[in-house]
Amino acid sequence: MPSYPAIETDRLRKVFGERAAVKGLTLQVQQGEVFGFLGPNGAGKTTSIKMLLSLIEPTAGTARLLGAPLGDRSVRARIGFLPEHFRFQEWLTAGEFLELHGQLYGMKPARIKEQSAALLERVGLDEFRDKQLRTFSKGMLQRIGLAQALLSQPALVFLDEPTSGLDPVGRRLVRDIIHELRREGTCVFLNSHLLSEIEVTCDRVAIIRSGEVIRLIEMAALDSGRATVRIRGRGITPEICSGLENWGQAIRADGELVSLNVQSEESLPEITRFLVERGVQVYQITPERLSLEELFIETVGKDAGL
Repeated sequence: MPSYPAIETDRLRKVFGERAAVKGLTLQVQQGEVFGFLGPNGAGKTTSIKMLLSLIEPTAGTARLLGAPLGDRSVRARIGFLPEHFRFQEWLTAGEFLELHGQLYGMKPARIKEQSAALLERVGLDEFRDKQLRTFSKGMLQRIGLAQALLSQPALVFLDEPTSGLDPVGRRLVRDIIHELRREGTCVFLNSHLLSEIEVTCDRVAIIRSGEVIRLIEMAALDSGRATVRIRGRGITPEICSGLENWGQAIRADGELVSLNVQSEESLPEITRFLVERGVQVYQITPERLSLEELFIETVGKDAGL
């Protein structure tokens, strides 16, 4: 696998009139990584992706994809893209649609035929090869769009809301394909408002605001990191609640129930001893891992949407 990052940006900026849609995007995404790109509405996600794909020119800053400057034609042929708001040629059949995109990639006819057949089967549309796209449901269009994004066997794939319009079976199919791409060494840059999908798919996640990274999350660390502990017991006094602050924060007491945010579940035995030594009758201590959604809200605020 090449040593250079799949994506590397340094203070990438885009200004429209007097408004900075992207103030200064700086990040690195590694080869073979599934990278989540999150932010509230208006955070600059779509503008950032358009700059990386050379669909619009940056106002300032630099970026490299697969080791080359933005717009390099040889590199663009190794990049796949599924836009959120796609408009496909509805008069084409599924097979003709993939053939057209293969020609745009500069692929040879034999390779187009081979890849098209494999991908139609991969996304569950092989029996619809000769059906016009105008007859496809939104979910089927989403899947044929994913097939065209993967047609050239790209080293880097941008997926913008890839599970939009899909039922649970379709979302599972997309998730499995993303996992396959990771195993094959393909980098996937994923933007989705479905945080549950991001959580089970990505290796790392960047949360941005105004086109700047304000938080970078390692999903493996999230799995083993902070947790909310629900404590139920009799005899939990205000003084005991105050003492629990040695292990966490945001304590909330309601009768026999206490909620405590801790940095690590490893502190649970100490918390239990603390309570028992002070005469608390402990009925239950239940750790609940902090979710990506909770971290997102904590980072951007409760009123922000994706």
